[in-house]
Amino acid sequence: MTQTAHGVEFSQQLSETPKSAEERAAVLANPGFGDYFTDHTAVVDYKVDADGNGGWQNARIEPYGPISLDPSAAVLHYGQEIFEGLKAYRHADGSVWTFRPEANAARLNKSARRLALPELPEEYFLGAIRELVQADKEWVPSGDGEALYLRPFMIATEAFLGVRAAREVSFRVIASPAGNYFGGELKPVSIWISREYARAGRGGTGAAKCGGNYAASLIAQQEAEANGCKQVLFLDHFNDDAVEELGGMNVFFVMKDGSLVTPALSGTILEGVTRMSVIQVAKDMGREVTERKITLDEWRDGVASGEITEVFACGTAAVITPIGVLKDATEFIGSEDAKAGETTMAIREQLLGIQTGTVEDTHGWLTRLV
Repeated sequence: MTQTAHGVEFSQQLSETPKSAEERAAVLANPGFGDYFTDHTAVVDYKVDADGNGGWQNARIEPYGPISLDPSAAVLHYGQEIFEGLKAYRHADGSVWTFRPEANAARLNKSARRLALPELPEEYFLGAIRELVQADKEWVPSGDGEALYLRPFMIATEAFLGVRAAREVSFRVIASPAGNYFGGELKPVSIWISREYARAGRGGTGAAKCGGNYAASLIAQQEAEANGCKQVLFLDHFNDDAVEELGGMNVFFVMKDGSLVTPALSGTILEGVTRMSVIQVAKDMGREVTERKITLDEWRDGVASGEITEVFACGTAAVITPIGVLKDATEFIGSEDAKAGETTMAIREQLLGIQTGTVEDTHGWLTRLV
């Protein structure tokens, strides 16, 4: 048994057949994104007893492998599922740190409330991450821009067919070595405008990080890829085509005066941890940041007039990625030959510097794992 710094005890059943050093080295030489997984997973169970009292129990580290589910498990029929994404970074001295995990824990619970799942105490969330990374610390890459991507998730495992909140739930964390999300050299990406599909609606689950939102975005993402674009932009077609977010990232605009604008959170936009961090980093650099409604017309007119000088997307997986051109069958905003903007890159370098330990962490955002 091991006692975490957060007071939650995790039992350990380590893998009898972990990948060899040679296999691990081959993966770390070219990790890709989400293609390979470490040797272990963290698990905590939740169950409601006969008296109606629910509680988390049986926190453990076990070998990575298939999950055994009853065919009637609630997650398979009613979609009770949420997840998070964060990274563990290896610093120059060999230590391993993660970035703002408390914010991810809080957002997980916000998602849990929306999906009628039980809230997970922060100490379980942080303990699971710490214990998993300590068990699989050799999997944390050290290359430029690389990290160990952590995927906490919660699924309804109770076997029943009936429309109600599940009484048995599993919280798990898996880990995957990660390189550049879009692959290769960082350069501006092309974005496709979704005219037909919406990612989320008012009163729905847009502000929750749940699989259903991403499932709903996939058909639009396929359309984007068929037209040579890396991502898709969703608009609020009932609100003057207001810009919402990409399939998996938030959007920022750099204005001519050096200020930043990003769509205001409306209940249909995910409150990204990277988004809130970009806002703070930009303010630390002396830049004004405004959260407000911004429409496709303003994007188009702002690029044409020079009022908007740079556009970038941000999220845990890609961190910050410059946007070069926005297009659909009739629109073409920006330039495919655009270079990454100075402001975009300055914010990216500052944020990555904090995450990787080369820039002072003045906000106490980092948590040491190993």
